[in-house]
Amino acid sequence: MTTKSEIQALLRFLSQDARIPLPTAISKVKELQSANLTSSDSLAKSSITPIQAIFADERLAKQVLSAAKRVTKKRGREVGEASAESPAKRKKIASTGEAATPAAIEDSLALPESNADEEELAKTVVYTNRAPLVLAFATKLLEFTMPSQPLSSRLSLAQAVVSVNARTKALSLGIEKGISAEDDGWGQGQPKIRVMGRDIRVMKRWGYEWKGKSEEEGENLKLEGSDTVDSQKTLKQGGRSDDEPALWGLDLEALRSSKGPLVSGAQGANGSGLPIYTAQSARAYLLKSFASVPPPTNEASPPLRKSAALLNAEKEHNLGLILRALDVVFRSWALLNREELDKRTWSWYVAVRPEVENGVAGWGGKGEVKLSQILNLRRKG
Repeated sequence: MTTKSEIQALLRFLSQDARIPLPTAISKVKELQSANLTSSDSLAKSSITPIQAIFADERLAKQVLSAAKRVTKKRGREVGEASAESPAKRKKIASTGEAATPAAIEDSLALPESNADEEELAKTVVYTNRAPLVLAFATKLLEFTMPSQPLSSRLSLAQAVVSVNARTKALSLGIEKGISAEDDGWGQGQPKIRVMGRDIRVMKRWGYEWKGKSEEEGENLKLEGSDTVDSQKTLKQGGRSDDEPALWGLDLEALRSSKGPLVSGAQGANGSGLPIYTAQSARAYLLKSFASVPPPTNEASPPLRKSAALLNAEKEHNLGLILRALDVVFRSWALLNREELDKRTWSWYVAVRPEVENGVAGWGGKGEVKLSQILNLRRKG
């Protein structure tokens, strides 16, 4: 019997590696199960005949088989490389649960991608609340305004934007009371960057070297604040140098709860033990937040319930479409400098965010986001 995780892995392979539209992939799951073709490994070992019998279209069948062989071959190389490591090193990695290298950490954080054209994007409507949409906007924005930062940093900084915005909103609604950690002085001495018009306190990730790091000449990271000592692992006041390291978004509320201060010392490459917004939690939030629009309620003929694996696969697919639509928008505005692009992004988000009730009643409320409206944000002409 195929488990939920196996079905989810199969759908992820079909939609992301084999580039099969998710609705088509979902419709073929039962036939693939009957043929015992429920993984990239089993598909790679199969001939084209049983695959073509399921997908009918010869082109799609060849596409699936080719992707399965490619993925299996790549996995074999990775296993071979891992087996060459010393037993002590493998034991250390397994016991800590950390990826072996910064490059592996970045690979593990990869977000769903989509090759959907604009016609398909324009037909898509997703169901979500506002916070994850802010997170998606901020993550994609940082890809353009801070391209030399690794994905782990962009996710951390984007989550910081969500947190700052949520606290500001909660205070205005009376949901939270009291002085913020920022106003209480816990951010003093820590430099700031501006993302979507929000000031975010950051920390420097000393010694973090990741695969594919690029240096962009003339990149202008706006840093503010007082000088800080190196032992605090923070940025110094002033402009960005050509070799500016990766950053973490600093969680001041967590810092205050731990009663600080920030100190130097051993830290995992994933930031464990530090008062930061972790990339892993930001990624997990994105993956689970973009559902398909619920079908109309019909008591006479209730819709069939989808399995958890299918629902998760749909959400991942929808996230890929959201990020694809945002990418189209940001690329169309490539003529803007980074400061101007950052200024405009918040108003773009406001223009397409889901409609919810006003006041406390709308806190955490969900609604529809039409990707056609996101595409309308593109630069005209």
